[in-house]
Amino acid sequence: MELFAKKPLAQLKAEAEGGVLKRSLGPWNLTALGIGAIIGTGIFVLTGTAASMNAGPALVISMVISAVGCVFSGLCYAEFASMVPVSGSAYTYAYATIGELVAWIIGWDLILEYALATSTVAVGWSGYFVSFMHDVGVDIPMSLAIAPSNLPAAAIVLVVTTLLVIGIKESADTNTALVIIKAAVLVVFIVAGASYVRMENLTPFIPPNQGSFGSFGWSGILRGAGVMFFAYIGFDAVSTAAQEAKNPARDMPIGILASLGICTVLYILVAIVLIGIVPYSKLNVADPLAVGIDATGLRWLSPFIKIAAIFGLFSTMIVNLLGQTRIFYSMSRDGLLPPLFARVHPRFRTPHVSTMLTGCIIALVAGFTPINALSQLVSIGTLLAFVLVSIGVIVLRKTAPDLPRPFKTPFVPAVPIIGALICLAQMVGLPIVTWERLIIWLITGLVVYFAYGRFRTRAIRAGALEATVP
Repeated sequence: MELFAKKPLAQLKAEAEGGVLKRSLGPWNLTALGIGAIIGTGIFVLTGTAASMNAGPALVISMVISAVGCVFSGLCYAEFASMVPVSGSAYTYAYATIGELVAWIIGWDLILEYALATSTVAVGWSGYFVSFMHDVGVDIPMSLAIAPSNLPAAAIVLVVTTLLVIGIKESADTNTALVIIKAAVLVVFIVAGASYVRMENLTPFIPPNQGSFGSFGWSGILRGAGVMFFAYIGFDAVSTAAQEAKNPARDMPIGILASLGICTVLYILVAIVLIGIVPYSKLNVADPLAVGIDATGLRWLSPFIKIAAIFGLFSTMIVNLLGQTRIFYSMSRDGLLPPLFARVHPRFRTPHVSTMLTGCIIALVAGFTPINALSQLVSIGTLLAFVLVSIGVIVLRKTAPDLPRPFKTPFVPAVPIIGALICLAQMVGLPIVTWERLIIWLITGLVVYFAYGRFRTRAIRAGALEATVP
């Protein structure tokens, strides 16, 4: 059946070897891409929100749950990325193992994830930028800095779009520099704030439940894990750049797992210091790290925290928009989306049409939509993709056990099963309205698939159309 047709791995490898995208990324670039995506809105904004509304000091446990789920899923991603070094992330892996329909669902899901994540981060960036400009004596009118006319948010998306059109190597080098800056400032925050931690702010470590699911207690820890999962989104974006990696079989696993490990350590240390300085009930603010520094009296450090947030969120947008356009590129190349999304600029060797089109749409969304309406769908969509990738590793081990695997996920099927279960548990912990919106988006995607994508891919397989590789 066409719905479950799989893309041969030999074809994927031929696309990787003969692709037109420029191979220019090494393991450090890929690790920095992952860190650039992970250290962003989560550490600078959501840490305070999840602590004050869901988990209290036990947010550390929430972070560990999310991190463990990501590590298990990351091991599965690493195996696929080393075997199938083609742009497309979980979408490509599903196409090779489960079939076209599931691949479409994942790809459609990831389009939403990366678009909303970029818009969400842009709105967060705008908040820190406006606050920093106020500190230096420049007041931006709030009528121009909040929805429905958030001009800084829209403008920064257009800047990122331009950078990505110019070239992936230039974008990656910029991201690497920004990652060094924001990681250094986070280390300074940890060191400077550690001596101001008060143990009474960390007790009770697990606040009692307030009578509703997700409001502290163990259900709050689970809800906090679902919220903080947004903070770990990013390592999967590394896999979307597989076709631009110099040595994907070696470098992709390094980039995925190294970025996860570094960010997990930083997250936990920042959370302990932040909640130890400021009572968690006072952290439901847009700039919790700046509030933490102000509470220590080290006000000279506050501007540096804001600058790090500005740089950090900018680099996060680079990786999210990179992932968005590479998903479009892969799905268009396969015939599931119109051919224009697979066009590559003759000079810059980047998918410029899809980058410019999606960048303009995301800029409009960021400019007209408040942050709380943007962030609700991102985590659940990514969790669903992680579940399917974990299942895909088990399926491929059974159906194609002899295929070369430069990197092998250890302890299969235990690791993929545990990863899938942890991700499913976090999905269950998210609000029902998030599920409803995800279902609406997926239904819309199925309409597009059955009205366009299914017939075009079937025609390509029958030889009636040429593949959409430019």
